[in-house]
Amino acid sequence: MASEGTSTVPRMGSFKRALLGYRRADVDAAVSLRDERIWALERDVGEASEWAREASQAAARAEQESTSLSGMVIAREREIRSLGERLREANERHDRSIASLQAVAARFEEIQRQARGQATRIRMKALREAAEVSRRTQELAEAHVAAEGAAAAAEPASGGDADRRVKLEIGPLGDFSQLVGFEEAIGRLGAAEISVERFSEGRATLSMHLDDPVDRLRELEESAPFDFRIRHTAGDDLILDLDEDQGPEQHAA
Repeated sequence: MASEGTSTVPRMGSFKRALLGYRRADVDAAVSLRDERIWALERDVGEASEWAREASQAAARAEQESTSLSGMVIAREREIRSLGERLREANERHDRSIASLQAVAARFEEIQRQARGQATRIRMKALREAAEVSRRTQELAEAHVAAEGAAAAAEPASGGDADRRVKLEIGPLGDFSQLVGFEEAIGRLGAAEISVERFSEGRATLSMHLDDPVDRLRELEESAPFDFRIRHTAGDDLILDLDEDQGPEQHAA
């Protein structure tokens, strides 16, 4: 291949001729110049080859890095798609959970409404039953008093204070068990023919035969199942009030 640059080797026609041919000094100078040129070209070719090799290696490394980056990008895209799918599923589960909670809340409110209605009906029924029990108790007490009055009218009257009839009112009582305990305490004092004339709103009126009722109250304070105070002691009528400061266990049945 011909060199693209201008040749620095003298043309053969430029050599000066000597007696037996060309001058040796000129030929040696031309050969030396040619060898230098060849060496320079070989050096340039070597450098170009080295540069090409390095460029090829750099291109290979760049290709590897590009391939690695492409793989990383693909992996990241897959992760992003997977995370997006998980997020969508989580949102769907959240929506379903919210819907379930709303349904449970609505059912709970419905149960509460039904429970309130049932509780109201139970309270009303209990109030009606309590009123009926109170009414029947009052009727029984009045019938008992009427029977005792008729019996007393049929018996001959006895004189003196020893056989007189005493009425005692006490309250407020928590229930019938307290009334029964009080009757037993009065009976231990020697009261006879004890009867309940009235029991309403926690207060009871008892009728009995009792000697010296006012003096017996002191003994009754010691034997009664609860504390009380004397409000009224006129004649044969006694009114006692339960102590409001006593504990709830003394009011219990």
